[in-house]
Amino acid sequence: MTSQSKPDHYREGLRLAETGQYSQALEHIAEYLRAAPQDAEALNDAGAILHCLGRTDQAIDHFIRARSLHGDSAEILWNISEAYIAAGRVKETSGLFESMERIGILNPDILNRTADVFLNQNDKAHALEMLLWSLRIAPEQVVLAPMIEVIRSKRPKVAFFCGGDGMTFLTEIIEFIERRFETRVFEGQTEEEMYELMQWSDISWFEWCTNLAVAASKKPKVCRNIVRLHRYEAYEQWPRLLNWSNIDVLVTVGNAITLQTLKSQVPDIEDLTSVAGVPNGINLRRFPLVDRRRGKNIAFLGNLRMVKNPGLVLQCMQKLHYIDRGYRLFFGGAFQDRVLEQYLRQMVEALGLRDVVFFDGWQSDVNAWLGDKHYIVSTSICEGHPVGILEGMACGLKPVIHNFLGAERIFPSEFLFNIAEEFCERIVGGDYESGKYRGFVEEKYSLERQLGRINNIFAGLEVQMDSEEKVYGS
Repeated sequence: MTSQSKPDHYREGLRLAETGQYSQALEHIAEYLRAAPQDAEALNDAGAILHCLGRTDQAIDHFIRARSLHGDSAEILWNISEAYIAAGRVKETSGLFESMERIGILNPDILNRTADVFLNQNDKAHALEMLLWSLRIAPEQVVLAPMIEVIRSKRPKVAFFCGGDGMTFLTEIIEFIERRFETRVFEGQTEEEMYELMQWSDISWFEWCTNLAVAASKKPKVCRNIVRLHRYEAYEQWPRLLNWSNIDVLVTVGNAITLQTLKSQVPDIEDLTSVAGVPNGINLRRFPLVDRRRGKNIAFLGNLRMVKNPGLVLQCMQKLHYIDRGYRLFFGGAFQDRVLEQYLRQMVEALGLRDVVFFDGWQSDVNAWLGDKHYIVSTSICEGHPVGILEGMACGLKPVIHNFLGAERIFPSEFLFNIAEEFCERIVGGDYESGKYRGFVEEKYSLERQLGRINNIFAGLEVQMDSEEKVYGS
């Protein structure tokens, strides 16, 4: 507690506090605050004295008011966090840790103490998050690894089942979950093997709402079941075939149109199961920002099939080429339709774009391929939550997106176009701000945000199971 240019009775209050005479000290500080109620330093000092007197809730109120006036100062944040811990309000404590880490005052000790309180409250999910965070910032803490393993062993067992279009969108989720739960991935071939793993698990996650999820939903229920639906499954027959009463959570990746389409097949889906919308997340470490200047290389990222509508981007390029012959279009993706490939190659010739349009094929290193590009374009007629566009934006490319159904619910209107003339306007005109495009992904669609939402789903099921176990045990 410090004081500069404060009245004598205020400084006397600090002197009394330093000698342990807290009640008298509080009287002096309170007298000063009656005349200066907006003094953040005095509010913080009063809070510290109240905390010493054991009046922790009042102390917290003073610290919160001080923070609202002064912002995230190290002393105020530290005082609030200690008061929250003393009051057992550790969820509020943990809510301060990002700010504390940002200004450099977060340390393993407070994370470990917070974890201990969470454990005493039987909140294994949050306790484990604190210990994992502590280990990240101080990996030399060898004692934490066995503690983490003990907590994991007491949490639900998780099994992942992947059908449909494979593991592409699941790998980082599994890596995240297996640090928190005992985890297995289905590698069998038969329904009997599938059901055996379901019986082992407490929570089973079915990636893609297709045949595997349908088969599982028709088995006698032995665990909590999660189904993740991306986009195309909502247009297929699978949702009608599921026994939704055996599904605890439906995770939808696509925009609101995906759920709207699903409801046309299963009108009462929200009555049958819990529905959680979790957009795709971009691993920003894999796609670092390059602060680009306006250039003339345009990227089209994604395998080439009808739904991606690549014919439209050729029409757009013909218009753009007429305006400025310097622009180039690069396709990064494999052809998945022989007829479409023949059509596109013919149209490149017919539109006079032979030296303008390039088919680079499948890209195993997307980040490297995007290195010399300036725009990321999409002409899809239907998308759930387009990862390729977001990856390009994360790297700093300006997005130019055809106005597919639901696009305005994902992207600002300034990134959208309806006709080829608007495409050209988006490319040639307007601002070019790499940091802005990256910031959009950071704010809304980072991998951390996606994994945090998924973690909350698992933790919510864990709480349900713990509650049921208590009831059953009673």
